Amino acid sequence: MTDLHDLTLTEQAAAIRGRTVSPTELVDHHLRRIEESNGALGAYRTVDASGARRAAAAVEARLAAARDEEELPPLLGVPLSVKDTWPVAGLPFTAGSAAFDDRTAPADAAVVGTLRAAGAVLLGTTTAAEFGCSSYTETVFATARSPHDLTRGAGGSSGGAAASVAAGLAAGALGSDGGGSIRIPAAACGVVGLKPSRGRVSPAPATDALGLATAGPLARTVADTALLLDVMAGSTPGDAAALPTPPAGYFRARAGRGPGPLRIGVLPRTAGQHPEAALACRRTADLLAGLGHHVADAPPYDPAEYLADFTVLWSVLAAAVPVPPAREALLAPLTRWLRERGREHDAVRLYTAMASLSATARALCRRYAGFDAVLSPTTDQPPLPVGSLTDPDDPGRTFLRMLAHTPRTPLANLTGQPSISLPLHRTPDGLPVGVMLTGRLHEEGVLLSLGAQLERARPWPRHAARPVAARPGGAPGHGSGNCRVVP
Repeated sequence: MTDLHDLTLTEQAAAIRGRTVSPTELVDHHLRRIEESNGALGAYRTVDASGARRAAAAVEARLAAARDEEELPPLLGVPLSVKDTWPVAGLPFTAGSAAFDDRTAPADAAVVGTLRAAGAVLLGTTTAAEFGCSSYTETVFATARSPHDLTRGAGGSSGGAAASVAAGLAAGALGSDGGGSIRIPAAACGVVGLKPSRGRVSPAPATDALGLATAGPLARTVADTALLLDVMAGSTPGDAAALPTPPAGYFRARAGRGPGPLRIGVLPRTAGQHPEAALACRRTADLLAGLGHHVADAPPYDPAEYLADFTVLWSVLAAAVPVPPAREALLAPLTRWLRERGREHDAVRLYTAMASLSATARALCRRYAGFDAVLSPTTDQPPLPVGSLTDPDDPGRTFLRMLAHTPRTPLANLTGQPSISLPLHRTPDGLPVGVMLTGRLHEEGVLLSLGAQLERARPWPRHAARPVAARPGGAPGHGSGNCRVVP
């Protein structure tokens, strides 16, 4: 018999609606999973066991009272996790920082509210890199690890969210992506991660005046990802960028039908790219060609085209977080370094960087305008050993190592285009390697249709990963810290 956590999100939703599994049974099962595995994985920062059980009981009452199944919302009873950069009313809201270890969210973020309205049961908040600043998730609270090898990091900054999904500690997760923070952990943990188009999901109560970051889903299948995006999509008055809300079920429908023949551009291999990352890209290109798509070499790009201006925006975003002066010393070295750089820039320099990046984004869109999607590895290396990116004595070097590991993920944040990481490859010793497809602006539907076609042609494991202490040649995994359980 299939374990409940091995059911996909879509299957768990169907089981609830079909009354073959009770919401309380499903929630209790996931809470036991968290209790058993989270100490090694570092996926959760806060577990809201009592709140999840209350929500499950409310779902049971709603099911009992329902006269028409069509009245039931699409995520009814489905257990999800939320990255700790999104406020969840009544729960600790640390944004991965010891500087906010005593902060409680007064209200839900808009996207959290939409998940609740869709019937989801929120299990708690997941470990996040401090202020979402890094491509790894190693915090004072916990280190989020890939369940495929506990000596390897889960990526960042949505590392805990990706680990929770990969290991079956949640059916799906809400993450965020300002430079790859959904797609990088998706690649490290062997799940699907989608960065939606700018304006597709509301950032409220936060704002993203610089246009880099967005909320987005992580799940184990493309269909699950589409279901989550259907629910998350929407805007709030005052959003700097807002797209019209698509019809109900639009993205699920797109994922369920073929994309037709597309033009796919393949980015050239970079100098530091691991052979397995290059192989993942090449095998996917061959698969796409075999599926009838026109596959061709795409023009190269150079991270130097955006690096200086992107660093200005990234550092200003870090500096803009209102940290009490007495708590600055609690911040991680990279965060302090970024905030110091950010304070060096005046409004004119920030505006100049924004204008320059807008011009760069337009140039990049023109460069790849002949393609419906552009293919590359998500990251240049398989999941990295914990601690391998950080240099506590030289945070500037840490920052450059991060960008070298993920040279392509920031491009879609600059242009606002949708981008998806798919777990289409494994190394010989079982580590996941993600491949990334970046689509035309506002065309998440094409990416989801294409991703589902690839999943059908080369299925990846749909069941939850069983945490592995170490792969051959790796050091033993160690505990990642304890989460907080809300009584």
